Amino acid sequence: MSTSNTSSGTVGDKVLDVSGVSKRFGGLQALSDVGIRILRGQVYGLIGPNGAGKTTFFNVLTGLYTPDGGTFELAGKPYQPTAVHEVAKAGIARTFQNIRLFPEMTALENVMVGRHVRTHSGLVGAIFRTASFKAEEAAIAQRAQELLDYVGIGKYASFKARTLSYGDQRRLEIARALATDPQLIALDEPAAGMNATEKVVLRDLIDQIRRDGRTILLIEHDVKLVMGLCDRVTVLDYGKQIAEGTPHEVQRNDKVIEAYLGAGHKPH
Repeated sequence: MSTSNTSSGTVGDKVLDVSGVSKRFGGLQALSDVGIRILRGQVYGLIGPNGAGKTTFFNVLTGLYTPDGGTFELAGKPYQPTAVHEVAKAGIARTFQNIRLFPEMTALENVMVGRHVRTHSGLVGAIFRTASFKAEEAAIAQRAQELLDYVGIGKYASFKARTLSYGDQRRLEIARALATDPQLIALDEPAAGMNATEKVVLRDLIDQIRRDGRTILLIEHDVKLVMGLCDRVTVLDYGKQIAEGTPHEVQRNDKVIEAYLGAGHKPH
């Protein structure tokens, strides 16, 4: 099963083009003139030391924080990251570092919630349970099951989300994100808390999503995972971009080495 049936455009098109992003919290300049450009079909990494501004940037992109400045384009169209639901409608879906599922809902119901951002039956249809509403709900349930199968947890469709293992909850979040048919999937430290085996499964899933035509922005502390998966990487430090390029280029950048390891650890 492919997830690419609703992706528009061709590989190499710009999906996200963001520039000049700034954000201040009181006296703290959390972001200063940050920008990234992500092409369709890429896995794009965003890394940096703790406090570098990664999560702030992520939260600005996805509508949790309102930026003080910056320009934002998604699939060639301007968008304003002023509210989470508007960003989802525009075509960005995200997961969270701290898992945010509906614990008492089933896995299937959690994915169906994500799918509802693309539904057409209004409040009247829901109240009176019209034929079109019922047909749409059936289609949503079918698509949700397909996505659970896709991420490898289809057999747990009827299980409550809270009963799933940690790794399976992570995959459920990704299935819910895919259910919105996003232009861009933004993953906030998806490997956090995972054991080595779960990380391998996650890496394979992200690679599969990319091969099926989706575009991914990845924040992750596991540098090995980022460098093995990503086509390009941006590095932040103290709210500023200090490097951008291929994993090979970034790993050899003096500013990156200093930010992560200290000047005394530069390779000879």
